[in-house]
Amino acid sequence: MTLLAADIGNSHTTLGLLADGEVLEHWRVSTLETRTADEWFVLLQALIAQSSGVPAVHGLAVCSTVPAVLHEWRDMLARHYAAIDSVVVEPGVRTGVPVLMDNPREVGADRVVNALAAATLYDGPAIVVDFGTATTFDVVSPRGEYVGGAIAPGIDISLEALGRRGAQLRKVELLRPRTVIAKNTVEALQSGMVFGFASQVDGIVARMIEELGVPADEVHVIATGGLAPVVVDECRSVTDHQPWLTLRGLELVFARNT
Repeated sequence: MTLLAADIGNSHTTLGLLADGEVLEHWRVSTLETRTADEWFVLLQALIAQSSGVPAVHGLAVCSTVPAVLHEWRDMLARHYAAIDSVVVEPGVRTGVPVLMDNPREVGADRVVNALAAATLYDGPAIVVDFGTATTFDVVSPRGEYVGGAIAPGIDISLEALGRRGAQLRKVELLRPRTVIAKNTVEALQSGMVFGFASQVDGIVARMIEELGVPADEVHVIATGGLAPVVVDECRSVTDHQPWLTLRGLELVFARNT
């Protein structure tokens, strides 16, 4: 069975066609709050149509951090995909992940989905670092429980803010500079972004592992998200880079609920 999975983030939406744990096709499009249900349907149909050799879609799984966009997706599912099974990840949907938070309902659906994928795909405790509009850290206990996390400003919005507030600074391309000690302004910004965020990840991960009270070599640190390739090679604590972790998690949620 082929599943269309959609991870709707604040800036971008990651779409994928999956079958038996394998990502057959994937796309990344802008998350536009002004895009209507009909426009989303036309976009999906066009993307799927250009995927040669991929079986017809038999199911849909969605998680979203943008309520306005999720509203249009619900409308689209009801009007255009009513004939196939669909799952929207929200409170009440079975994930199999106990959420040990003060208010479990406030945890983003994508973070619970990531925790499920990490607990299923990797043995033992795990920390998921998702590089998106925000950089989020999600901690999974050895028993597969979501025990909490942290949220930091994302790489891209940090760079944008620096360009707006710095009189002689500007937004630059996010690339690894030649050296940490930069010789020009562009590379100085790149150094601060790439190595600065890598050090942030390593620092927060180290503190989280210490609080978990488990040996560091037993913890899988999984990087995911659209901006992960910018810094993942400089993060000494990251053990696995899984670009489609959320899509894999959505497939698992779909299987548990249909």
